Formats: sequence, C-alpha cells, structure tokens
Amino acid sequence: MGNTTMSLYRNSAWFLKGMTEFTRGAFLSAAKHFVEKDLEVSMAGRVFMITGANSGIGRATAMAIAKRGGTVHMVCRNKDKAEEARADIVKESGNKEIYVHILDLFETRKVWEFAEAFKRKYKALNVLINNAGCIMSERDVNAEGLEKSFASNVMGPDSLTGEECRAKSGEFETQNPLITVSSGGMLVQKLRTGNLQTEIGRYDGTMVYAQHKRQQVVMTEQWAKTHSNVHFSVMHPGWVDTPAVANAMPDFHQSMKDSLRTPEQGADTAVWLAISEAAATKPSGSFFQDRRMVSAHLPLAWTHSSQLEQQKFMSVMEDLAKTFQPH
Repeated sequence: MGNTTMSLYRNSAWFLKGMTEFTRGAFLSAAKHFVEKDLEVSMAGRVFMITGANSGIGRATAMAIAKRGGTVHMVCRNKDKAEEARADIVKESGNKEIYVHILDLFETRKVWEFAEAFKRKYKALNVLINNAGCIMSERDVNAEGLEKSFASNVMGPDSLTGEECRAKSGEFETQNPLITVSSGGMLVQKLRTGNLQTEIGRYDGTMVYAQHKRQQVVMTEQWAKTHSNVHFSVMHPGWVDTPAVANAMPDFHQSMKDSLRTPEQGADTAVWLAISEAAATKPSGSFFQDRRMVSAHLPLAWTHSSQLEQQKFMSVMEDLAKTFQPH
C-alpha cells in the first residue's frame, strides 16, 4: 500500500474511531461504567506536578486534585494566566497548597535546570503529569537549535521524567505514578527514528504534533521497562474543547464543537491514573482511554515499530538529553 493510500486509510479509520469513541457522547456512555469510589479519595500530603496547568485539561486536572487536598505544583509558561488559574483553583477548592512555577518547555536547558532546582528545594514529588503540549503552525527553533514543538512535546517530558526517575531511584515507594497526556492523533503515526526535528519535507504542524504524541507513547513503554520503581501510564483525553484545539485546528473545532468534551471530561482519565488505587494495579507503560487500557494502534494501520527502532529512538533521545543535563 502506498504512503498516500495508507495515510488516507489511517485518517479515515481514525476519524471513524473518533466519532464513536472520542466525543462527549462517547465519554458519557463510557462513564456509566466508571467506579465512583475510585476518585473518592483524599490526596492530603501527596505532592503533584502538572505541566501546562493554567488552561484546558491541565487546569481541570489541577482543580480535581486540589479539591481532594493534594499539593499541586503548576508548571506554566504564562505568569499572568498561571496566577489567575491558581487564584481560581484556591478559591474553588479551598486548598492553599497550590504553587506556580514559570517555565517555558521550549527551552530545554531551562527544563533540566528547573527539575534539578525543584528536586533540591522540595524533597517530595509523588506524581508527575506531563500535560503541556503545543502545535506549531510553522517550523521554528529554540535557542539550542531544537525544533520548538519537539522541544516542548518530547524533550520537555523526557527531561522532567529523567530527573524524576533519577530522584526516585533511591526510594522504595513503587506506586509513584508518572502520567503523560498524549492524543488520539498519534494513532495515525508510526514512530519515526530519523528527521526528529522535521528538517526534511513539508512542515505540517498537526502531523508533527501527532508524531510527537506517538513518540510519547513509545517513551512511556520504554521507561516502564527500565524504571521498575515508577508506575508509568499514557492516556489520551478524547476530543476536547480547549483553547489549544481552537487555535491550532480552527476548522476541526468549528465543525465538531457541539460534540467536543469539556476539559473536565478530557482530564478524567489523567485524574483517575493519578489518584486511584485501581489505576495502580494496571501494568506500567499502558495506554488508556476513558479509564480503560486500550491498544495504542489502529487495526491494520501498520503503525507498530520494531524493538530495534524503539531502542534507536530512545538512544537518540538519551544522546540529546546528555547535551542539556547540568553537569
């Protein structure tokens, strides 16, 4: 099957799946089977870090955790929006243990420096939620010469996760969840091991983003194999009505807006993975949708990659990370 035919098949299969599984209606129907008491837990004394916590899914996740008494570290790029979101969360949850950290995930070296400084200042971090993501309309590079969306979507989570795993290696608590918010868009992409910076070929922001989301799924599976002391999960929130979607995909947003999920519905599985005991019993490295483990591939879409390709990708990521780690 030629590339064009294949991508047409993948896109159609993805859209059909989306119409039946990623919409607001699909969430409401899945929610009938949710176990209410899974989320009826106190998170007092537990410490959470959420990237991109000032809007959309990140903010809804922060709010849900704050309402259950958890300490929340909001990692955000925009100070004003972050402070405004924090004030709302404190007011609505009555929880004052909400902290804002201003960090631009586009700047890879700063992410490493932030992670090191955080570890020194705060002794505990129980749960990390890699939520921040971006879709660029055109190719742009950061100060280190990395393509910006790759820096934010892939290097950002990789840097925070790497630092978090190093911090955890001396601890015995194995149920420290580490959750990455991916996207259903990754179902149309097979892992690429080359051209990670999209230097070759046309730059299509939504496809680049989908590729990064596939990379996040592969990284999660690989991290689970190498770090047995942390519990990894990756989830996708369905089609959610967020500012990011409205900005990056205006046509899709316009045509689907009545069927899109609320940010709270989109955040539900991330919250469930972060706080429920039920989630901790699932195998580390799994991919979730509406609180269920699901396949990370569409049927017959040829998006599986070999162990060798995955290892090659991880070693490229490792080499990249080394150039930014503080020595």
